[in-house]
Amino acid sequence: SPCRRANHSVVSEFIFRGLCDSRELQTFLLLPFSMLYLLTVVGNLLVVLLFITDPHLHSPMYFLLANLSFVDFCLSSVTTPKLNTDLLKDNKTISFGGCMTQILCVHFFGGGEMVLLVTMAYDRYVAICKPLHYSSIMDRQKCIWLVLISWIIGFAHAMSQLAMIFDLPFCGPRRVDSFFCDIPLVIKLACMDTHTLGMWINTDSGILATTCFILLLTSYTYILVTVRVHSKDGASKALSTLVLLFFGPCIFIYLWPLSITWVDKFLAVFYTVITPLLNPAIYTLRNKEIRNAIKRLISQHMG
Repeated sequence: SPCRRANHSVVSEFIFRGLCDSRELQTFLLLPFSMLYLLTVVGNLLVVLLFITDPHLHSPMYFLLANLSFVDFCLSSVTTPKLNTDLLKDNKTISFGGCMTQILCVHFFGGGEMVLLVTMAYDRYVAICKPLHYSSIMDRQKCIWLVLISWIIGFAHAMSQLAMIFDLPFCGPRRVDSFFCDIPLVIKLACMDTHTLGMWINTDSGILATTCFILLLTSYTYILVTVRVHSKDGASKALSTLVLLFFGPCIFIYLWPLSITWVDKFLAVFYTVITPLLNPAIYTLRNKEIRNAIKRLISQHMG
């Protein structure tokens, strides 16, 4: 309707408050955050490159890991470059379209990653609990389907979130108390009561996060019962560490009734800036196969 279009044109951009009010602290944070992002990009793309170029890594586990690395690279690229450039600016703005794009991408890659982590846990469950049937259960076609399903669920989740907020009337104020467009903060700026809508949005994210988390706990319980902690399977331990670090902040932000701004910001930094770096770090440092693949890659190009 013309009325809605008019409302959209009233707020053409949003202003981020950023991480903190101190100019000195923001300038100080630029170097560590830029280094974190650089390491995230290099680390995750290295895992993808190793999987593509090294035939030794052409197994279901590394196919899923390469996909996880790609998703982590995308997830951190949605928010971190903007956060880094904004650390030097007094006026941190984002266009209405840019804000909606950030919301779509964060939920697309974040939702996809949750489902992908469940798929990886299932892969570890089959490898440890049904080793004799592993190659027939986790065949190439099934792996591709499982990854496609994670992307489809991520996309459906993101579109459902965007559909709920895209037509909201925004007519000011336009200051978002964060460093990226996070739905709970953006809907507070709508010129209408969004309490019920907020509950629907949180329920949508909460159902996805909680369902994935319960499935993950179930598969890890099976694995632990099967191996009774005697296993040397580093991949399962690494994955369980990653699961807690990724899901903890997400569940806290979307299901916790109280909003404490600095806690929300800290957790948002954690899952958009730090967790994407932990994935390659945890796997590459603790995984012998990947360390060997890196050595082979270096020796190929040096020799």
